[in-house]
Order: sequence, then structure tokens, then C-alpha cells
Amino acid sequence: MAETRNGRTGGAAVTANGTAGRAWRNWAGNVSAAPARAVAPASVDELAAELRRAAEDGLTVKAVGSGHSFTSTAATRGVQVRPEALTAIRDIDRAAGTVTAESGVRLSQLNAVLAAEGLSLANMGDIMVQTVAGATSTGTHGTGRDSGSMAAQIRGFELVTADGSVLTCSAERNPEVFAAGRIGLGALGVVSAITFAVEPMFLLTAREEPMRFDRVMAEFDQLVAENEHFEFYWFPHTDGCTTKRNNRSQGPAAPVPPLRGWIDDELLSNGVFQAACALGKAVPAAIPGIARVSSRALSARTYTDIAYKVFTSPRRVRFVEMEYAVPREAAVSVIRELKAMVEASDLRVSFPVEVRVAPADDIVLSTASGRDSAYVAVHMYRGSGYQRYFTAVERIMVAAGGRPHWGKIHTRDAEYLSGVYPRFGEFTQLRDRLDPERLFTNSYLRRVLGA
Repeated sequence: MAETRNGRTGGAAVTANGTAGRAWRNWAGNVSAAPARAVAPASVDELAAELRRAAEDGLTVKAVGSGHSFTSTAATRGVQVRPEALTAIRDIDRAAGTVTAESGVRLSQLNAVLAAEGLSLANMGDIMVQTVAGATSTGTHGTGRDSGSMAAQIRGFELVTADGSVLTCSAERNPEVFAAGRIGLGALGVVSAITFAVEPMFLLTAREEPMRFDRVMAEFDQLVAENEHFEFYWFPHTDGCTTKRNNRSQGPAAPVPPLRGWIDDELLSNGVFQAACALGKAVPAAIPGIARVSSRALSARTYTDIAYKVFTSPRRVRFVEMEYAVPREAAVSVIRELKAMVEASDLRVSFPVEVRVAPADDIVLSTASGRDSAYVAVHMYRGSGYQRYFTAVERIMVAAGGRPHWGKIHTRDAEYLSGVYPRFGEFTQLRDRLDPERLFTNSYLRRVLGA
């Protein structure tokens, strides 16, 4: 049944060749959709035509990226816009310090092209399988004392709106759309291209080492202040953490030796960890013991490499995730409360808790909008029961005024979100103007933005 703009379903539509849209499932496997039709426009004109056609047919539209979100933000039973034909790097402007990439370009492709040109993004998250539009539309971020999320590095974007119009948005052109649309949740239109700020390629020296939980808590503010990029992982059921400090380096490059890299990043972090998670799922009582071994498995290492190779890591063990941004000053108390909650419960958690930071930015629905933030992310192995754990964590985060990551599991609605985002009404008013008939709605957007 196809999804119409009022949220009801109607008879299934078909693609131009007479076949129904392809079934779609996200990376984690916890969200699926059966679109009435799936389209892969190869140009902005084709995209605009597909949006007008969907409107004529009374169907909703959602663009999908690589499926790395854990919410149903991209799910639709209407028209699914797929990214595989919008994958051109349109322009590299060295004078302006920018690169313009079409929406379906994956971060891995973008990084490779930039590196070949001697250029780099300032910061990014720890995986690079996402498309540029999918990553930015949901607020994907890494960790940084001074440099923010992927969306904070946007200098302009091209947006195709509900009536098929094409808007060029920047701080100078359509600034109100630029302010909101850098993290637009797919609610304002379909992003067809993005212009990012870039800079000359640089090296990062990564220092990774184990550290006791109490020491990390005692020195958290200092570790954040003294390092350009700081993050840590706490292993539940233990007092062990792994810390990561990445700082710019004059070189020379000294990458992780291939054998050591394979042992740490493939064998231990993926192969052995996959087996440990599978064992923990089958025998939950074994998880605390596994956690104690895992917390000691990776030894300290220091290496220097080009930025994106330090920022990113392979992630082959599949999981589901919840992440909240809390005010930076609340980070230590929130993390301590989370640890105490796990230790006082009968929960068995096989995945480490990840903590990162970001500076305040000016994007309307950014989780760091207007405040320096700390991110606390919790994970569970795919197929494991996660609801009790995530519910308990969410209770702690909400009490601290937390903002949920738009692409990760949470239960918040428009009433709550309007209270933690001072500019929430600015976004919904713009949505009313650009998409009054709700061409781009779905169940997730009705919950988080309102009808």
C-alpha cells in the first residue's frame, strides 16, 4: 500500500517499467520499507520531475542514502529517491576553499578525491560509508574541541522543493533556508548537491591508550581542552576505558604498520569482537567476563597519518544505537549516572559506551545548536533486546536536557524537542512555507516535527 501525504495508504503505484519499488532495509536491519516506486534521478531536472510526478499522484517522497540511520527518517511507502545516479564531484574551488559534491557521493569517495587533490575536510565521523546528504541531513559528527559536525562545514547546498523549484542556499542566498536546511531531516525538500569547506591536506597524530574510568572523569575537561579531537569508550561492567587523542602534526607520516593495523582493526575490533558479541547474545551471563577481556584487548599505540585515515575506522559488527547530546558541563555527571545505572541493574551490555564532544554551532536543529556539547552513544549488538537499556539511558539523558541524534533510536516527540531547541519554531515555520502539503512527510517526521 502506498503512503499518501495525509499518512493514509492507497493502492500500490508502479515504476515506469511496471515494477513495484524495491524493498529497502537499513544497515542495522531494524528499519524496512516497501516504497510504491523507487527512482534514481541522474540530474536535478530529473529529480524535480519526479517530485512533481509524486505530487500529482498524491504520494509522499523520501530520499534515502546508505541506510546508516537507525530511525525511520528515510522510510516511505510512497516514492523513494535513491542516490546512486547523483554521484558527481561538480567542482573543486581552491581559491574559495570548497568542494561541491552531488548528494549521492559517499564520504569514502569524497575523501579519496580530496586526498588526490591534496585537500581535506576539517573533521568527520568515524565511518565513511554514508552519502554526503544522508550524513549531513541527520547531523552526523565526529569529535572536536573547535571543529564541528559535517553540517557545520557546509558552505552551500542545492535543494529541490515540493513544487520542483531548485533553491541555491548559502549564508548570502536564501539564508533562512541555509540556517535550517544544513540539518533538514529531509523535511524541507531533497538535497541534490552540497558545497563543503575544505583545506590543505593535513596529518593527525593519534594517541590511543587504555585509561581507568575514574581518571577519565577526573581529567575529562582537561583532556577536551588540551586536544583538538578527544573521545573515549567505556566498557560496561568494567572500570576500563580506551581514550583517543588526535592532534595535527607536522609529520612525518608514520601510519600503523599493516600487520598491527590488521590485528587491531580487523582481527580484534571486528572479527574477535563479532564472535564475542554473538556469544554474549547467546549467553548473556558471559558478557561481563567478555567485557573485562575486551577492555584489555587493545594496547596503547601512536601513529601519524592523513586526517581521514585517522578519523575513520572499519565498522563491520552490526548494531543498533542511541545517542544524546547533553550540555558539555553536564557530561561527567551524566556519564557517572549511566555507569551507576548499569552496575545497579541486571542489564548485560556487550558494546562500549562512546563519548565525544563538539563546539556550539548556529544550525537550527543541530544537536550542538547554541551550546558546547558532549555526545553519549550507547549500542547493542544487532538482534539483541535493547529496549530496557535504551529506555534507562534515555531517562538519564532527558533529565539533563539531552537532544537525541536525529538518525539514532529515541522516543522523543515534537513537544519535547520544541523545549530543548530554542529555534524549533523557526524550522517548522520554514517547513510550512516550503512543504505546506507535506510531500516529504513520514511517520518519523510526524512524531518529531508534528503534523
